[in-house]
This record gives sequence, C-alpha cells and structure tokens, in this order.
Amino acid sequence: MSDQQHSFETLAIHAGNTADPLTGAVVPPIYQVSTYKQDGVGGLRGGYEYSRSANPTRTALEENLAALEGGRRGLAFASGLAAEDCLLRTLLTPGDHVVIPNDAYGGTFRLFAKVASRWGVEFSVADTSDVNAVRAALTPRTRAIWVETPSNPLLGITDIAAVAGVARQAGVRLVVDNTFASPYLQQPLSLGADVVVHSTTKYMGGHSDVVGGALVVSDPELAEELAFHQNAMGAVAGPFDAWLVLRGIKTLAVRMDRHDENATKVADLLTRHPKVTQVLYPGLPEHPGHEVAAKQMKAFGGMVSFRVTGGEEAAVEVCNRAKLFTLGESLGGVESLLEHPGRMTHASAAGSPLEVPADLVRLSVGIENADDLLADLTQALG
Repeated sequence: MSDQQHSFETLAIHAGNTADPLTGAVVPPIYQVSTYKQDGVGGLRGGYEYSRSANPTRTALEENLAALEGGRRGLAFASGLAAEDCLLRTLLTPGDHVVIPNDAYGGTFRLFAKVASRWGVEFSVADTSDVNAVRAALTPRTRAIWVETPSNPLLGITDIAAVAGVARQAGVRLVVDNTFASPYLQQPLSLGADVVVHSTTKYMGGHSDVVGGALVVSDPELAEELAFHQNAMGAVAGPFDAWLVLRGIKTLAVRMDRHDENATKVADLLTRHPKVTQVLYPGLPEHPGHEVAAKQMKAFGGMVSFRVTGGEEAAVEVCNRAKLFTLGESLGGVESLLEHPGRMTHASAAGSPLEVPADLVRLSVGIENADDLLADLTQALG
C-alpha cells in the first residue's frame, strides 16, 4: 500500500497492519518472544534475532507511526522520556547546547536540567512563539532547537515552518514534540522539522492503559543513528505495549474529532465564567497563537488550561471538587482528566523559568457527553 495514495484515517487502520501470513488474522499478533530460531548461523528470518533489536509487533507500530507522520522511519520506545533520552544522546555530545521552550513538559525540563546537564549538555530557555527570541538564543555550540506546540501546560503555539527556517539557517536540528496535537491534527515533518517526538501514552494510545514513546524522522542517516542508539540503550516498547498503541491509533481520527469538539465547548463555557480569569486554548480567536495554529493544524485539540480567581488554593479546590473529570496526571485518554500542574506534572519546574502559574488548572477533555462535562466544571468552579 502506497502511503501517498491514502487518507490519514485509512493509514491509521492499515499502515503496518498486514494480515498475518500464517492465519490471515487481520490484527498483527502480539509476538511475546525474546529470541528467534535462526536458520543456521546468521540465517535470520525477516531480520529478527532478539526482541530488543527488533520485534514484529513493534515493527508494525513503527511502520504505522512513520506513515502517519509522513516520515521515513518510526521508532517505538518504552516511554516518551525514553524516546527523548535516546534522541538527546544521539544528537548531542558533552559541550553541546540546545534551545528549549519556556513552556514545556516538566519531565522534559527535568531531563535537560537534572540528567543531560550532568553529561555536559547545556540549554537556554526561549519563548519559541517568538522567532527572534529563538534566533537570539542560539550559540556557536547549539545543535538543536526543541519545540512543543501546542505546549504543555500553557497551550502556546510555535510557528513550526518559521522556526524550521531559523534552524536550517543555523545548521541545527529542529525537534518538535507533537504529543498534544497528534499526527491527525499536525505533521511537523512536512513543515520542516527534523524529528517528531511523541508520548504515545497520550492520544496515540488513547485509553490510559499503556506507556510508550516514539520518534519519527525523514533523514535516513539520522534514522540509522537513532536505531543504533535505540538498540544499544534498550528502552524499547514491549510487544504488548506496541500492540496496545497500534490498536489505539486505529480510532485516533474519530477520537481527536470528538476531543476537539468537546474542548471547544469547554473553552467557551470557561471564557464566560466569572471565576475564570484566563482561558488558554488555541481555538479561541483571542489566543495569541490562534492564526498560526489555524494555519498549521487541522483543528485545535482536546487540551484546555485556565486560571482562576483566588490563586493556588482556589485552583486546587477546583481539582478536588471535580467528579466526572478525574484528578490525575497524563492526558489524551477517552476519559476527561484535570490536574494542578504546579503541584503535579510540572513540580520539577518550580523556581525555574518554566515555573507555571499557581492558579492554573489543566484539562484533558475526553470524549464523554459534552453537557455532562460542562455541568461538572460548573459545579467544580462553584
């Protein structure tokens, strides 16, 4: 099947999902196996020898990921941070420098600040929605620009094509974390990015029952370097986890449509609520990144953040009073979640330039009935 001849929805169901040649099963089997019988020394069947190096279920997922992002190769990992760690150690050496966003996932910041920095990798923080700020943050030792769009948790928007131009001019790689958008809503490689990062735990898996990560690239040389490090470091997706993500992706398009529809209604409610001081959702015309998001995204996604009157304690109380919205970390599942980023997912950024407002609440709007979600938020706000 040529990926160029089929729509996203069709690729999500069929790419990498060839029928099992033995039984005709339409779903790829879970190859729960560590090693493979060889037909003589070096006589590998399909290139499989040991499941850290390759596993047929993981191969199916990786082919699917590459097709959906329009890349040459996808690589599946045990978590999003495992994917990020592999990428950093592939692209960088001690003494190198990375520009990271001033609004990023707390785990990504922790990886740079507490792990990569001990290895001699330096970083600078920039507002990546401002192309001039990104350019000003570059140094002679910069090797990569790291972007999240929409960002976590403030839903900032970065013009991927514009920043890609800066990266090309400087001769550095552009990395885009596409977790919040998913490839259904946004395809960074087509806009000039070099690497796409995913936490497949989120929208790709979609059911809060798996942890995983992914990288997708177009450059064949970079793909080979990443694959070498993936095997050498070993933080690969297990076969059952790969199967769960592959299953989740089949419904990604229909789920994202509903996430976006519900999030739009939630954002509208919040903009009219007297106890809400600010709503952060790129689908709102007043959002500073609205026009860029409309240009590079199919729709605006299912993540909404907002700030409340009364400060930190009031925000925590909203989280505690919610009933249908489940208080918990993570995002992108069919069920709606809410959290207090300052005390939860972004606690590691406290005291840093990435510290989030204490009065902020982040929502992952699920696919339940929208009226039920609106009623729960109304009672939670009091």
